[in-house]
Amino acid sequence: MRLFHNLNIDFMGKRTIFYFVSATILLLGIIAILVRGIHFGIDFKGGSEVALDFAKPVDISYVRTEVDKLGLGNMEVKTFGGQTGILLRTELQEIPIEIMPEVKSRIENLIVTNFPGVQHSVKDTTSNSITYSFKDPRTSEAVGNRLFAAGFQTTLTGSDSTNTGVVVRLGVADIIKERLSEKFADNPFKLLKEDRVGPKVGKELKRNAVIAVILSLVAILIYLGFRFKFAFALGAVIALFHDVLLTLGIFVALYGLFPGLNLEFSITVLAAFLTLVGYSTNDTVIVFDRVREQMRIHKSLSIEENINHAINKTMSRTIITVFTVLISIVVLLIFGGEVLRGFAFALFIGMITGTYSSVFVASAFVLEYAHRSGSKLQF
Repeated sequence: MRLFHNLNIDFMGKRTIFYFVSATILLLGIIAILVRGIHFGIDFKGGSEVALDFAKPVDISYVRTEVDKLGLGNMEVKTFGGQTGILLRTELQEIPIEIMPEVKSRIENLIVTNFPGVQHSVKDTTSNSITYSFKDPRTSEAVGNRLFAAGFQTTLTGSDSTNTGVVVRLGVADIIKERLSEKFADNPFKLLKEDRVGPKVGKELKRNAVIAVILSLVAILIYLGFRFKFAFALGAVIALFHDVLLTLGIFVALYGLFPGLNLEFSITVLAAFLTLVGYSTNDTVIVFDRVREQMRIHKSLSIEENINHAINKTMSRTIITVFTVLISIVVLLIFGGEVLRGFAFALFIGMITGTYSSVFVASAFVLEYAHRSGSKLQF
């Protein structure tokens, strides 16, 4: 299948218009990043995330009201996948000290209410767990099961017949589940996922993400420098910076404007940005291959004419490729669920900017370099 037979558009002649378009969008994106900042997910900033699926549709405003009463600080509550799904996020990894006595009191009340007269003692207490000791293994197992049913994560201290200890985990997610189980007794829910990332791990992931993007750009610069000329390699890398900054700026600018669109910068979004780098490079290499081919065959033509001919020849392939990829991305954007929407949206924007930059950034830079340096690029 071939589109645009005998296409003859003076792309390079219109490059100054697109310089202005790119500069304007980039400037707005950079301003948005500086003013609003990048909204990192818990993968990078650390915190706790809990996804719940209720048996029946739930009123998110009521859930938000009940969550605010927990004393866990500022917590984000949003829908997750549909009317029965709820996603809760907080920057806390541990229960605040001020509500710890209340949590311990609730556990004690559960034990006393459900097992009156049972003797027990506290063997150990940490910032995120309490270990109870009971007189026999049967009692410890029964208490552990009851606390688990109430929303706490419990484990036995041993697996043999002499075990008499129960460890009750006191994580943020456990308190959320315990409280909501009580408030929504007529609408039970199941835990879809639970993530907890410490601040140190989040900081390391953030640093590694920056390193991954920079190393990928350096590797591409070296590869294209050997395959083509240095001007071509530099033009491709500038186009990649253009794509990444443009997509990131749009991400930040649109954050919070569409409730159903998760635009936090997470590990999956980072994967989308690295995929974008690979796609944009591939598209740029296709154009550069045609440019090199044109310059070898039509040595008498100017570099501007050769670049225009190359772009016109690859336009059919570019449009077909982008269109088929965008169909898959749109399907993923609509049906991929809350977790994958940010990934799909980043790819959607990136595919468009990557195709655009191959023509009006990478190729245009090569032309500007040739004009300003006064050198004639030859292969």
